[in-house]
Amino acid sequence: MKLCIPVEQDKGLESAVYGHFGSAPVFLVVDTETLACQAIVNTDQHHAHGMCHPLKAIGSVQVDGVVVGGIGMGALTKLNASGVRVFQSPFATVRETAEAMKQNKLAEFDATHACGGHGHQHHHGPGGGHGDGNCGH
Repeated sequence: MKLCIPVEQDKGLESAVYGHFGSAPVFLVVDTETLACQAIVNTDQHHAHGMCHPLKAIGSVQVDGVVVGGIGMGALTKLNASGVRVFQSPFATVRETAEAMKQNKLAEFDATHACGGHGHQHHHGPGGGHGDGNCGH
């Protein structure tokens, strides 16, 4: 399975999972079988609230799923409408997240878990996390 995981910096499998999809500087596309990684700069990082274009952000790369700490309703809806499943990761690194996905340990996001705005901080360690009260996580 090819997963798109938002990160602050490309450090391969040791990259910290960024807490929010749309504002992540970089995405890593990870093959969960081989653990091969491909970095993609987020070309849609600076967008107005509700105007995230997730498939534009990852370019022409085809993915089976997106794994995030948090995601806005617009991005979640657009990804799901395009057949891309969105999963929530409580893990700190891309390696831990990919391993958890291989073991079917990641919950799929639904509309009740989407974030409501861009004014919140999302930080797992240096790069992102949820739980500030604005997102219901």
